[in-house]
Amino acid sequence: MSVAMIDTHLHLVYRQRLSYSWLAQSPALDRDFPYETYAAEARRCGVTDVLHMEVDVAPADIVAETGNVETLSSLPGSLLRGVVSACRPEDEGFAEFLERQRANPFVKGFRRVLHVVPDAVSEGALFRANLKRLGGTGLPFDLCVRPDQIDKAIALADLAPDVQFVLDHCGAPDVKGRAEHPWRARIAEIARRPNVVVKVSGVVAYADAATWTLDDIRPFVEHAIASFGWDRVVWGSDWPVCTLTASLSTWLAALQSITRGASAQERDKLFALNARRVWRL
Repeated sequence: MSVAMIDTHLHLVYRQRLSYSWLAQSPALDRDFPYETYAAEARRCGVTDVLHMEVDVAPADIVAETGNVETLSSLPGSLLRGVVSACRPEDEGFAEFLERQRANPFVKGFRRVLHVVPDAVSEGALFRANLKRLGGTGLPFDLCVRPDQIDKAIALADLAPDVQFVLDHCGAPDVKGRAEHPWRARIAEIARRPNVVVKVSGVVAYADAATWTLDDIRPFVEHAIASFGWDRVVWGSDWPVCTLTASLSTWLAALQSITRGASAQERDKLFALNARRVWRL
């Protein structure tokens, strides 16, 4: 396996520095999750490089969140290589925001969490016009949707074929409920879009915390990889959300076990090479 391992989906939480209104509805995650805690375990797992994924902070804190992570990246030996910034394409000020963020090489991409807002947000004319602005920038857009919203993600990918999209968490399947359908067909359909890659992240968090086994998450991971192919898959921990059901070490060990039959080159693509290409690391 490659000496590099890139985690493309780390969340850090600093409640004294930034505002996270959604944490009040998630008691298990309603505490600080600092870089030092993550890095100690990540290094033991062989993680070499990390992208920070926005944590749906208050809109007024979006730029400050990037600044906080950039400061942490300057620590000696830091694993942090960039951020996927939050954004609001539905807002009038997005074009100006995009230009400011493009001037900062630490910003590697954008995400607007869509499963927490009405579908009308991503279907709005301004949202879609602004999303097209990412074409030619080299900055990917992460799609964070539920299985029933994958058709909305497909519509965005079709609308902006010049934009690189990343489908987070294998499309967030209901692993605990073993609901492979209609998720399987929808994953196969969105995988037909060449401008979409799938992120094998977060899947373990959807499993039953007390009873999950490797065979519970295997069919979801294997179907996502089979649908997209080894050139369009990336890995992300989704720490600390993964800790709802598994430690970083356990989740990574499970994924490595699931992909044990792949070639060394295929595993290198999943854990590092594709991420370098997608986010230009």
